Parts: sequence; structure tokens; C-alpha cells
Amino acid sequence: MTKSKNTIESRIDYSILLPVLILLLVGLVSIFIATNFDYPKNLVQVMSQQVLWIFLGSVLAFVVMLFNTEFLWKITPWLYVFGLGLMVLPLVFYSPAVVESTGAKNWVSIGSVTLFQPSEFMKISYILFLSRIGVWAKQGREVTDLKDDWLLLFQYTAVTLPVLGLLVLQGDMGTALVFLAILAGIVVVSGISWRIILPVVLAFVAGVALFVMVFITDWGKEALIKMGVQTYQINRISAWLDPFTYADGIAFQQTQGMISIGTGGIYGKGFNHLELNVPVRESDMIFTVIAEDFGLVGSGLVLLTYLFLIYRMLRVTFRSNNRFYTFISTGFIMMIVFHIF
Repeated sequence: MTKSKNTIESRIDYSILLPVLILLLVGLVSIFIATNFDYPKNLVQVMSQQVLWIFLGSVLAFVVMLFNTEFLWKITPWLYVFGLGLMVLPLVFYSPAVVESTGAKNWVSIGSVTLFQPSEFMKISYILFLSRIGVWAKQGREVTDLKDDWLLLFQYTAVTLPVLGLLVLQGDMGTALVFLAILAGIVVVSGISWRIILPVVLAFVAGVALFVMVFITDWGKEALIKMGVQTYQINRISAWLDPFTYADGIAFQQTQGMISIGTGGIYGKGFNHLELNVPVRESDMIFTVIAEDFGLVGSGLVLLTYLFLIYRMLRVTFRSNNRFYTFISTGFIMMIVFHIF
């Protein structure tokens, strides 16, 4: 029997690479349109930055392909600690202007130069560390008792709390939800008993429902502010629950985005043709550019491309014989699905 060579070619799954390349191209085109319309003087700078990040990401992806399981397993705890260290930096090195506009200290800035968002690196190291814990806890056992499951859940929680604590200090609750989505996916694939998961899920749903019931009252909002919830966070939730009531103020971006998507119609207005003012559409609201220019057909194809990417990632995950990689893949799938959602 011939022995297959472990070449770079054999490590590339083109059915995953193709949708990624398509989405990168769509992203570049959309950012070009948005920047050309809103900040034409910054077009070359913005596009250069995007191409540079794509290049660096591609190089990093190639380097990671060369890692073997043993090396990745050994460096994972160090990557987690390094990620926590990076998460502290925005609390010290931040731009007051960025904090004023976003309400969060989640970007590392020196002077007027905004460098990077440490939580993006932390997502990777967090997924790796949860995966390592999940594999180590099982240790080849397919069946565990509730005591083992509770212990594993405690370990997951212990790893998660420092990350969430730093995100709370940064004021970045949106990113905290991404980490919770990753945790949920890892917990399910860990095989923790539903006798533990179901009560936790029900308690979480009940907690969210109770929060919404309290939030929609005036006294509830005042109580939340006294408890330390920031005003901009209260405003974001209000805008999400009833956007058009706040269309002239805190929900202006959201409602303009919804109108922009609607005005695209079935086929869109055509390439590089925007009419509505949607604040920060080059990043937060980039989907509005796709929908307004290319309509329901174009935006639907983008969502289908994402769906195909997730489908192929799931296929690879289910076929994997390496439990460590199965956990890692699950974490990244949950991260991407949450961002798409």
C-alpha cells in the first residue's frame, strides 16, 4: 500500500478556500464603494490597509498549516496568557476620540494612530484553550458521569471569566456575546449531559426575558443605570427593540441601514451607486452597501456563500479523526456564525 505524502497541497481544502476568496473579493468591492462615496480622499489608504491585512492573514494561515498537533497543543496555554496580556493594553493605550464615538476601550491606540483590537487575537487563543481543556478532560473516555461534566463546565467557566471581565472593563459587550457563542458551541461538542445544559439554557432564556421585561419600563432603565450599565448601552438596546421610534437619534444608523437595504430592491441600483446616508457603512454596516448596490439577488448570494462555507466547515469537522481539531473547528464555526447572524 502506498503511503500518502503529507504535502501542503493535501492540507488545502479548496471547497473552503473558494468561498473565502469570493467573500474577500466582495468585501474589497464593498469597502471600495463605501469609501469612494463617503471618504474619497482616504480611498487609497483604506484599500491599501485592506489588501495588507489580507496578505498578512494569508501568510499567517500558511504558517499555521505547518503546525503539527503536538506543537499547537503545547503553545495553546501560552497563547491564552499572551492574549489576556494584550487585552489589558486598550485600558492603558486608547484614543479618547475613539472611546467617545464608540463608548468602548477595545482598540489599542498610540497618539492618533489606531493599531489593532486585541479581542480578535483572544478569540483564537480562547478557542484553542477551550479545545485543549475539552480534549484533556475526556482523556479517551466516551462516557463520563455528571461530576466530571460539572468539573469540565467549571474549567470552561474559569477560563472564560477573565476574558469577560476584561471585556466589561473595555465596555465591549458585543464582543463578549461572541465569546459566549463560542463557549456554547464547545460545551455542546464536549458531550456534557443535557441534564446540565438544559437547566442552564432555560435559566439563561428566563434571565433574558426578565431583563427585557424590566428594561422596557422607565424605572427599570433607571435601576440599570444605577447598577452601572452605561447610557450608550441602554440606548443600543432601546434602538434594537424599537428602532424607528428613535430613528432621528440613537437608532439613526440602524434605521438608515434598514431603509438602504430596502431601497436596493431585487437587483440593486448598480455598481458604485449609493444614495442614502448610512453612518460608518464601510465597517459596521457594510451589508447595506451590498444590498443597496446589488439588491436582494446580490445580498442573497453573499449569504448563500456564507452558508456554503459553514456547510463545508461542518463537513470537515465531522470527518476529522483528531478530537482537538474537532473542538477547534467547532469554536471557529460558532464565531463565524455569530458574526454572520
